[in-house]
Amino acid sequence: MSTSEGDWFKSSYSGTQGDSCVEVAVTEEAVHVRDSKDTARPHVAITPDGWTRFVRFAARG
Repeated sequence: MSTSEGDWFKSSYSGTQGDSCVEVAVTEEAVHVRDSKDTARPHVAITPDGWTRFVRFAARG
């Protein structure tokens, strides 16, 4: 993966505490997801299509 530290972002819904968030970095090949509390741990890489399906599913509640 060729993401740098500046490529990761958190949702604006995460609030100001910033200690219990999911961070996301987007590349052409994948959407990368990691825990903001431990950024040194491995992250999950999901295909763009898989990410779209996940977000649509999550939005349904």
